[in-house]
Parts: sequence; structure tokens; C-alpha cells
Amino acid sequence: MPVIAHVDMDAFYVEVALRERPELRGRPVWVGGATRGVVLSASYEARAYGVEGGMSSTKARRLCPDAVAIRPDYDAYEEVSDGVFEIFATITPSVEKVSLDEAFLDLSGAGRRLGSPAEVGELIRALVADEQGVPCSVGIAPTKLIAKMGSNAAKPNGLVQVHPGEVVSFLHPKPVERIWGVGPATTGALHKLGLVTIGDVAHTPKSTLQRAFGARAGGELWELAWGIDGRRVTATAGERSVGNQETFDRDTDDPTLIATELLRVSARVASRLRRAGLVGRTVTLTLRFADFRTVQKSLTLKAPTDGTDAIHAAALSLLRAFRLERPRIRRVGVRVEGVTDADRVATQPALDEPEHGWRDAERAADAVVARFGPHTVSRATLTRRAGSV
Repeated sequence: MPVIAHVDMDAFYVEVALRERPELRGRPVWVGGATRGVVLSASYEARAYGVEGGMSSTKARRLCPDAVAIRPDYDAYEEVSDGVFEIFATITPSVEKVSLDEAFLDLSGAGRRLGSPAEVGELIRALVADEQGVPCSVGIAPTKLIAKMGSNAAKPNGLVQVHPGEVVSFLHPKPVERIWGVGPATTGALHKLGLVTIGDVAHTPKSTLQRAFGARAGGELWELAWGIDGRRVTATAGERSVGNQETFDRDTDDPTLIATELLRVSARVASRLRRAGLVGRTVTLTLRFADFRTVQKSLTLKAPTDGTDAIHAAALSLLRAFRLERPRIRRVGVRVEGVTDADRVATQPALDEPEHGWRDAERAADAVVARFGPHTVSRATLTRRAGSV
């Protein structure tokens, strides 16, 4: 059966804001207007007073007079969201973006590389927390419906896995409004029929539900109440680019270690390009410092490439262009943009290039990795892994 994860950031806008204002952790906080406008997101401490997203700031202030209101920073939300989805892309190519802070991931093919579904889910949570400084909750199940309900049950900052044999027992005790797509109007109509729990709906004849809600909606409601959901993860079409990033165990200013990790990241990007049959021309280097400040620069190559050495050389050139005076770096990232299908680009080899060189060696290594796993072949420089995860 499919293995589907639903990942949802917890109080996303608030958590992004608290990265810059950690002294407010543990206090009731919302993002939005202080006295006018609406609440975009509320901390769990504020929610305990009844404050919730979409509520007017005036009502929220009445409910929780001591709460701190923070102005929204949409650029920061976009930046963190981009980083989170880059992490998702390192887990599986099948990522369906629902919003800035929510996505479905098809983990069916990730087990061989990364472990059991629960281990993959915990890896996602750890990477998001470490690299982006925000928590997330993960639900894992055989369907999108149950995965989404699982992430809701896991909040805040947890993981819930529902195995195929546990779907009915997980689903039926919950109130009808927990069914994905059931809003206040449908909930009210179900309550009028005496149906309070999802189990009540499941044990109602399908024909009865179809008479009440229509043939299609009534049939779907009955199927969802039994956990029947044929929707699959549909990978969201994004910009044509391939990237990877690496976070150090400890912030470092060691130029040798930084160059080595840039090689590791460049090798992964190059391998993904070759696997997808793509080449790219613009290399972007992203650095995140110890204080979470992030900078980036881009370089456009003379010709598109899928080679590790070309990408790594561009990344090192960009690193030198920053003219940094040994700042402590937390994370490095490399992205190749402006990509196109490799078979649509004519490549002209240099006259002094050997008939069989690094390009052939890398393709041979790709074939070995595809057959035997990601750690079977590596450059000697990368076999000793110091100071990074």
C-alpha cells in the first residue's frame, strides 16, 4: 500500500517570528494587528485563551489582553517555506504543496534509502527543526485523508503513524467535523441526522447519506468514513531547478571543511541532474551563518552542465566572491537553476579532454549507486565525514 506523509508546520507564522524574538517563547503571541485587523496565526499559549487564526484582533485582545502581537513578515515566511520544501525534495521527488506550511509526501520509495516510515518522519522533523528553526507535525498513513488527520492528532510538534490495519479504529471515534472537507454546514446537517462521530457516518447506509447530501457527496462521505480515499500525491510543478543543502553539526569557520561540504552538496546536485536527464547553467550558493542570517550569490556558466567538478568550482568561486573574514557558518546550499533537458543541449568537448574522463566515471558511479544504494560509491575526499549531518 502507499505510504503517505502529511507534514504541517505548527503555528508557522508565529514560529518564524519567534526565531528572531526567542524571549517571547512560552508567552501568548499572535501574528497580525495589535488592535485592528485579524489574527493570522496564534501561539498555543494564546490558543488556550480562545485566540485563533481568522479572528479579529479586537476580539483576540479581549480574550487575551496580555498577548504580544507581532507584525507579519511575508518575506521571512517565503524564505523559511522555500527551505522546508528543499528539505522535502531531498526525501522524495513526490511532494504535493498544499500551502506555504503544508505538504503531502509520497514515502513509498524512500524506505530503502532512509529507513522505516516513522524513521523518515522523524528525520523530516529533525531536519526542519535544525535547518529552519521551526517545528512541524507529521502524520503517516496509507491515504491522504488519514495522513492529514494523523498530523492533526500529532500536534504540536509530534508524529503519528496509522498502519493499514489501524485505520478504522483510529478514524471512527473522532467527531464528524474531523473528516477532510466537512465544514460547518455539513457538520450541522450530520448532527441533525443524529450522526456525531465518524463511526456513526460509517454505519449509516450509503443510500441514506446519498439522499441527504446527493449521490456524489453522500457516496464520498460514506467512503471517507471507512477510510477509503483513492487520492494520490500529485507532485507540484515548480521551477526547473535542482538543489541540496548541508547543515554542520557545529558552526564552523574552517575553510577546508566548508570546501569539502560544498563538494558533497555539489556531487548530490550533479547526480540528481544526471538522474533526471537535465543540465543547468546558473549555480547559486546559499550560506546560513550562526545567527541564522542567510546570504546567496549566483553565477552563470558559459555552458550548461551536470558535472560535479563544474558545479563545485562555481560554488567555490561564489564563496570567494563573498570576501568573508572567516565567519562561523551553519549551513551551505548549492542550487542549479535554468535547467533544461540534457538531450536538447549540444555539448562541445575541449580539444584536450580525454576520450573517457570524469563524465564517464560519474555516470558509471551513478549506475552503481542506482543498483546498490547511495553509499556504495563516493569520492575519496568525502569518505570521511567530519562535523556535518
